Amino acid sequence: MKISKLTLCLVAAMSFSAWSQNLAIVNGKAVPSARVEALKQQVERSGRPVTPEILAQIKEELIAREIFMQEARKQGLDASNDYKSQIELARQSILIRELFNSFQTKNPVTEAEIKAEYDKFVAANGGKEYRARHILVEKEDEAKALIADIKKGAKFEDLAKKASKDPGSGANGGDLDWANASSYVPEFSSAMTKLEKGQLTESPVKSQFGFHIIRVDDVRDAQLPKLDDVKPQITQQLTQSKLAKFQEDLRAKAKVK
Repeated sequence: MKISKLTLCLVAAMSFSAWSQNLAIVNGKAVPSARVEALKQQVERSGRPVTPEILAQIKEELIAREIFMQEARKQGLDASNDYKSQIELARQSILIRELFNSFQTKNPVTEAEIKAEYDKFVAANGGKEYRARHILVEKEDEAKALIADIKKGAKFEDLAKKASKDPGSGANGGDLDWANASSYVPEFSSAMTKLEKGQLTESPVKSQFGFHIIRVDDVRDAQLPKLDDVKPQITQQLTQSKLAKFQEDLRAKAKVK
């Protein structure tokens, strides 16, 4: 029987179509091309671009996995209880990840929510910022003596380097950099906000850390970032908060005995 050219072309086309659906044939078993796409998506979700070199590595990885999987099955390892337990855990992890991804897709953070969160941030951190210095010591008498020395002409910065128990600011002459009053413990904030620019506390300020001598070097309106500058962080925070609320609601509704 003669085979027509049309039949040969159809057979060739069918063979090409079958090969195009598979990455490779390993020991007679097909490795579907869909696995390449799935692994590409995993790489992309991790934040890495899929370059031609990475794509080639993905393909080699999938072929290697098929070879190793075939050998593992040949040895009967897929019948072990440990393997079955790990498969079940992996199945749970994948399904839960899909659940969370689905929730986030259906419940995106809105522009209004971002703006409302930013406004709350501004309200909590607005007002004045203080450029202050302090010297922290353990005993009140020691603090009083240092105040007396400063009033006699001793340099605040030098005394802070020598006497302060705060390792962070002490080495910098007591400098605490610019900060909102709410950044400090209440006793410190209360005393600091009463001082004018260049003024020193007349008496030691006691807190849970010891006794402070505080000097305000400057005061300014709070320098807050613009909404566009912090929008990615706010979006991420709200996304995580929504997901956490979703998880809490599911747990609250679940009947656990």
